[in-house]
Amino acid sequence: MKRIMLLGVCSMVLLASCVSQKKYAELEAKQQETQDLLNTATVKLNSCLADQAAAQARLDGLKEQLADLRKSNDALIKSSQDLTELTSKGASNLEKSLESLQERDLKITRLQDALSRKDSVTLAIVTSLKKEVGINDPDIEINVEKGVVFISIADKLLFQSGSYTVTSRAKEILGKVAKVINSKPNFEAMVEAHTDNVPYNKPPLLDNWDLSVKRATSVVRVLEDLEVNPQQLIAAGRSYHVPLVENDNAANRAKNRRTRIVVLPKIDQFYEMVEQEMKNLSEGN
Repeated sequence: MKRIMLLGVCSMVLLASCVSQKKYAELEAKQQETQDLLNTATVKLNSCLADQAAAQARLDGLKEQLADLRKSNDALIKSSQDLTELTSKGASNLEKSLESLQERDLKITRLQDALSRKDSVTLAIVTSLKKEVGINDPDIEINVEKGVVFISIADKLLFQSGSYTVTSRAKEILGKVAKVINSKPNFEAMVEAHTDNVPYNKPPLLDNWDLSVKRATSVVRVLEDLEVNPQQLIAAGRSYHVPLVENDNAANRAKNRRTRIVVLPKIDQFYEMVEQEMKNLSEGN
């Protein structure tokens, strides 16, 4: 009986042991399966995290590009606005420049007209002088240089050699010049005396400067005696410093000994005429 009972207990223990081992194996298999699933999930998770990081990096890059594009767009808009403004200012400045050029051209035209009128008066003086003095006299030259009338009279017609006393023949010639000067009360007449380079020293005169100035004042006094307004007269001596030709022979020295009477408009009156033209221009006349 005891054996039977002991055998039964052992059978029960063995049976329980077999059941537990089977469940353990099943549980162990399930654990391994779960672990495999966990490992696979972990790999997928890591892959997803890597993809997320890459996507985030791309997103951040795209955001930076977007920010740069917005800045570039804003800069282009500003540049376009600045260019539009500059173009507008440039067009305005160009228009002003064209207007300024047109005004300048008009001013130049007005001044040229004024100078032309001055030249017309000058030519009228030349014609009058040639008629009065006689152009065929080789010792008297009448010409125009830069709008100014020059009457050049050879030294031998005005003075004796080394003298500053005017000859009677000179008074006849100067009488004709005086008529022309008197007919132009708004003009000035500068008497300009020149000598050659031969040294001069006859007291009370010291040198060629003294001689040229004295000859100029002698001619001025004759013109004044001929009722030329002294306010129109200017006496100037140039000594030998402005020769026509080289003082290297007697013929050339004779050419350099001369007296020029320069007939010219009074400078202030000429500029008054120019200023009047400018005033007319500014008033749109």
